[in-house]
Amino acid sequence: MREWRKEKAGFAIFALPGMFWLTTFFMVPLALIWLYSFAARGPQGQIVWDISLANYDRSLEWINIGIIWKSIWSAGLATIISLLLGFPLAMGIAFAPARWKNPLLLLVVLPFWTNLLIRTYAWIAILRTRGFLNLGLEWIHDQFTGLLSALGLGDSFAPFVPLELLYNQAAVVVALVYVNLPFLVLPLYATLEKFDKSYLEASLDLGASQWRTFFSVLVPLALPGIVSGAVLTFILAIGTYLVPDILGGTDSLMIGTLIARQFGESRDPPFGSALSFLLLYTTFLLLWLRATLAARSKGVDF
Repeated sequence: MREWRKEKAGFAIFALPGMFWLTTFFMVPLALIWLYSFAARGPQGQIVWDISLANYDRSLEWINIGIIWKSIWSAGLATIISLLLGFPLAMGIAFAPARWKNPLLLLVVLPFWTNLLIRTYAWIAILRTRGFLNLGLEWIHDQFTGLLSALGLGDSFAPFVPLELLYNQAAVVVALVYVNLPFLVLPLYATLEKFDKSYLEASLDLGASQWRTFFSVLVPLALPGIVSGAVLTFILAIGTYLVPDILGGTDSLMIGTLIARQFGESRDPPFGSALSFLLLYTTFLLLWLRATLAARSKGVDF
């Protein structure tokens, strides 16, 4: 059997379409945005090729640092909540009987069958003042008040006041968890699926409690999947644009929304490009740290 690596001409023919696509529609636009980040904005929003680092200096002003910090905090909180919810879910799917694994995985990826914009707008119907959540809470309040009224105690309860659940940072974090949870569950499931369950049995047989087995055996061995899922979730959450733009309020501006505004109503592509590459540099740093940790865990110099 001939080695495919030695067939350089055939390999080049098959690789050429993909390389052309990546170069034309990814690398070239990315290089153009990188060049824009060193340019300046003209009086009418045009690109002026006055090469400098002024846009990067401007992106590190306190007002922009605050937006970046809020983005990091929101993405970090969403990642932690996703991990707390996703680890038991991934473990349940991995340890489920074989006939249930594919249906459960289908439920995890089912949201991807609907456009992200539609899924984000659906949260408005849930969280608004007369949304499903407030209507449900109002029904519970009315039932409880009616029960107490029957006992002669209902007069002490005030009328139900809808909760302000929409257009704030809490709504943004909730939607970020919803949108990015599958990206954490799938890497975790891939790691736990290959996990040798005899380690758990050995730990329990040696007298360790279930909690001790979970934290001392299962979590350390699942750490590659935890890190991969957490890094992926954080990267997707910190750069999001739709969620804070639709569900956030005036105090919920994130860096993705700020970048979009520079290319839109502000008509300042150079500054937006600098912000974009700050986000890209952060992504590269996280991926580098992930690769370094993975290499060290395998005893490989990186």
